[in-house]
Amino acid sequence: MDYELVSLKENFIVKKICSIHYFEYTKNFMFSGESHDFWEFVYLDKGEALVCSDDKWIKLNAGEIIFHKPNEFHNIKANGVIAPNSVIVSFACSSKYMKYFRNKIMKVGDFERQLLSTIVNEAQNAFSNELGIVQFEKLERKENQRFGAEQIIKLSIESLLISLYRSTDLKTVRLSGTIKTQTENDIIEKVVEYINCNISSPISFKDITSYAKISGTSLKNAFKQRMGMGVMTYFRNAKIDYAKILIREANFNITQISEKLGYSGIDKFSRQFKAVTGMSPTEYARSVKAHLEH
Repeated sequence: MDYELVSLKENFIVKKICSIHYFEYTKNFMFSGESHDFWEFVYLDKGEALVCSDDKWIKLNAGEIIFHKPNEFHNIKANGVIAPNSVIVSFACSSKYMKYFRNKIMKVGDFERQLLSTIVNEAQNAFSNELGIVQFEKLERKENQRFGAEQIIKLSIESLLISLYRSTDLKTVRLSGTIKTQTENDIIEKVVEYINCNISSPISFKDITSYAKISGTSLKNAFKQRMGMGVMTYFRNAKIDYAKILIREANFNITQISEKLGYSGIDKFSRQFKAVTGMSPTEYARSVKAHLEH
């Protein structure tokens, strides 16, 4: 039998990338803006942000992704209330199908979120650049780069594009079908304000639902979709963000900060701080990162 090999069709081909970032912004962060002759996407992993596309500012919520086409001026800033996190990847792709992503904000599902996580993780395996630095001239390969890391990045970006393209119609319907009513938006904003006002108190999830006058299930679903995380996770992270500020200001010692934030003991405070930041409060106080954030 004579066998014939079939060449596989490739709809999206990504051979070059410029940058891969994972940013943890402050609530008042603002970028100066830029434009370049290749594509870029911004995925909001936490919180919410304002994204500029040419001369139009658009609100981007947690779990949403926006694409910037080549030579489009774009910018991003926090809203002064919520500190957002984002994945930003810039890359070259000349596929005719890329035009489909122009002027679109899309909701990202679990599969695409896993691909985004893979892109960030493999970037750390492949390149020595600090992914939280706003700008660098080029990605620098590690000498001991993990085998196949760059190819996994390429395949993951291509898979992300294919998955988003395939399910665009479904995602568009889901976006329009799950837009929060003004009442739901007001409740979430009310909850965030309540958390910020009680950042030093040991409030419980029941305290929050009682204050917001909403069922626990409804609040969990609405908050997760809007903020990209659970209510108590947001509260914990907000506490740690405030703790970092207090550490940088150096007006209180670690024990006093723990007490000020309503922790039952310094051990619990230290465990939560390390779980969020990857370092203990003392290590953070001595770190370069603390000085940079200050």
